[in-house]
Amino acid sequence: MIEMNFIPYSKQNILDEDIQAVVETLKSDYLTTGPKIKEFEEALCKYTSAKYCVVVSNGTAALHLASLVLLNENDKVLTTVNSFLATSNSILYVNAKPIFVDIKEDGNIDLDLCEEALKNDSSIKAIYVVHFSGLSIDQKRLKELKDKYNIKILEDCAHSIGASYDGIKAGSCINSDVSTFSFHPVKGFTTGEGGAITTNSKEIYEKLLVLRNHGMKANSEVAPWHYDMTELGFNYRLTDIACALGISQLNRLDEFLDKRREKAKRYCEILEKYEFIKPIYDFTNESAYHLFVVYIDFEKFDTNKKEFVIKMREKNIGLQFHYIPINKQPYYKNLGYGKENTPIMDNYYKQAISLPLYPTLTNEEQDYIIDKILKIVGNKG
Repeated sequence: MIEMNFIPYSKQNILDEDIQAVVETLKSDYLTTGPKIKEFEEALCKYTSAKYCVVVSNGTAALHLASLVLLNENDKVLTTVNSFLATSNSILYVNAKPIFVDIKEDGNIDLDLCEEALKNDSSIKAIYVVHFSGLSIDQKRLKELKDKYNIKILEDCAHSIGASYDGIKAGSCINSDVSTFSFHPVKGFTTGEGGAITTNSKEIYEKLLVLRNHGMKANSEVAPWHYDMTELGFNYRLTDIACALGISQLNRLDEFLDKRREKAKRYCEILEKYEFIKPIYDFTNESAYHLFVVYIDFEKFDTNKKEFVIKMREKNIGLQFHYIPINKQPYYKNLGYGKENTPIMDNYYKQAISLPLYPTLTNEEQDYIIDKILKIVGNKG
């Protein structure tokens, strides 16, 4: 099999229509704080079925503003050890306290363990869940916990736009207070950098609008130019340029999802014949397949995980890992974390790898990836 050009774990898909949408905005009167903002927000509401949407500069800004609205200082928040740093960092940003919970085999937070924690500590105020890799959390259990324990729920949907659980779309906020999104180039679709918050609460929505724009409110009763800063906010606005790209990309999201699912299903079918490697969950059309994560039993082979990734990169295959346990990061260990009982996450970290997956990945590239995996673990190249 011939060597191929570098295959990244993910990448954006930009067409001429996306470029034209951006160019038209560049030629317009508004590059920021213009009409494309509202147009993009309304399109996201329509897609997710949420009532309100606030777009922001990136996914971390979305998490930060959502945390400002949901949490108070010293609030305890259950969250996953298996996410990008931003999820739990946003809890720290508002001087609240993350409590890390182990995952299930599919990479998502274990809601049964969350309930155990809630039973034992009535001072816990919220749960931050992540729909890891594009697989939605059990919405029935989420609703049960929210109703039974009267807690706030944030759904981190950075991986999961277009995903669903029994028909409930990620970001609809049917069983949560807010949902957050990221539109980084490796995500389901992109605005370059960008993020969003959806909610069904008018009160939360109006607070988010103020916090996004320096904490300011216009006050024309004083003077046409007058504004009042009512609280400490931020400049987390998203540009019209980015929103123009986002609108164009969102129009193709279902096409992207179809292609991701097609590639994920093909991986699953190919891997069925091998015992040493398996997807972290069975194929499902409800996953957005932001990532395609597999378990590899490295203890059966001469190659360890680090050597395996290096050898694959030498073959121009960009594997990635999602994620290093957050509680084991030096900053968090300095805060006293790192000793939590998380056996599933510990095993996950030893075995899990993200294979390349994106809409333009070809069958030939998938075959090449599998071929190199087999040769490397078999110590044949």
